Amino acid sequence: MAEAWSTGLTRRAVRVRTSGRRTTAVAAALGCGSLLLAACGPGTPDAGPADRGPVAPADAPALLPVPRGTGSEVPDDFNGDGHRDLVLGDLVKAASHEDDAGIGIVYGSAHGLRPGARQLLSPRRQAAPTKGRLPAVFDPEASCDLDGDGFTDLVVSTDPPYDGQGAPPVPLQILFGSPAGLTGRAVPLTVPARARFGNDWPDQPVCGDFDGDGAADLVLHASGGRLSYLRGPFGRTGAPHTAGPPIAAPGEVPTGPAVDIDRDGYDDLVVRAATGTAGSTVVHGGPDGPTRTGVALPAGIDVAIGRFGRGRALDAAIGGTAETALRYDLPNPRRAALAAPGSVLDTADLDGDGHDDLVSSGSRLRIVPGGTAGLTARDTVTVTPPARGTTDVLAVADFDGDGRADLALRTYRGETKDTITVYRGAGKGLVEPKPAVTFSSSEFLTR
Repeated sequence: MAEAWSTGLTRRAVRVRTSGRRTTAVAAALGCGSLLLAACGPGTPDAGPADRGPVAPADAPALLPVPRGTGSEVPDDFNGDGHRDLVLGDLVKAASHEDDAGIGIVYGSAHGLRPGARQLLSPRRQAAPTKGRLPAVFDPEASCDLDGDGFTDLVVSTDPPYDGQGAPPVPLQILFGSPAGLTGRAVPLTVPARARFGNDWPDQPVCGDFDGDGAADLVLHASGGRLSYLRGPFGRTGAPHTAGPPIAAPGEVPTGPAVDIDRDGYDDLVVRAATGTAGSTVVHGGPDGPTRTGVALPAGIDVAIGRFGRGRALDAAIGGTAETALRYDLPNPRRAALAAPGSVLDTADLDGDGHDDLVSSGSRLRIVPGGTAGLTARDTVTVTPPARGTTDVLAVADFDGDGRADLALRTYRGETKDTITVYRGAGKGLVEPKPAVTFSSSEFLTR
């Protein structure tokens, strides 16, 4: 089965995106300090070191070797050393209008993320060619231990050549983890013809143990209200253990990460009817995989699932422009709502009290604490990053192993400038007032 829900994000909370990669406008001038209560009036942070230009080679942390591990059950642990790692799918460029550099990995340690222990994954060095051509697109999509060796693997999307005739090629590839991290060349994911339906791209992978056999499976978008279900474990050739006919679903957009919502021993996922603000439905796993349609959720911009209250099962938060709808104790939920809107939602236990907290980002970045009575906006905390720009939530996950999730943010300040900050979770105030780690993705461009 999947790891316990308390491990936090990236197998964190179920995050349901409307489509593709998100760009969250979190104004850096919305609070009057680094970390403030929501009632605090607006202000403008002072310009400081975080507002500098791209990191020069002399300013970047010294490049450290990737620690060698022996395998673990920690999520997103690509080198198997027992510490969670961070995936950066959107790096700055050395100069405007250049091609994307690739994918960045920051490896973890007993004290949290170490920007010096970093690795750049590029199509030239890591991608598998298709018909002799290397892809230009190389984006992270999902992570889990697909071959069961104790090292997390990374599923990436590419842009294989396609002439528009018949079923398109599979755009997904697998980078396998190892004691040295993600070092080898990717292999194309095999999606047998019998598992496909229609002529859509087989993409949008979601990892989970949907049949409860202990091996990670993949669910992909097919078409026509069907999903492709690939049973693990996966071989080093990229082929699943088995794959049957496409399964019927209440929509065509599988979303994850997956989690055992109803505590029956099988991972479940959320399926959207379509992209945009369409409604979504919980689909439950079982011996035959994710085949049982569960409760329908209202339409919204985003959905996050976590343990916000004290019910037997998990809860759902559905973000909207006017309010955040709540559904407590799935699959037979009690309805509630938060007055605050939520454009993009994430959830994990930041203060270690056993209840997940809701991170809401959109016009501003706010954290709504969970508790025995569920989510309450009364003690909402607003986070103001130390740099001006547009801020995304990269992950809400326990990077330092202290039992409290941490908040990793990226503030985008142009094609060549960004600032990444990691706030440690805290028993009081949800996160510490100042970031524990600050760096730029431009460090991946140095040698």
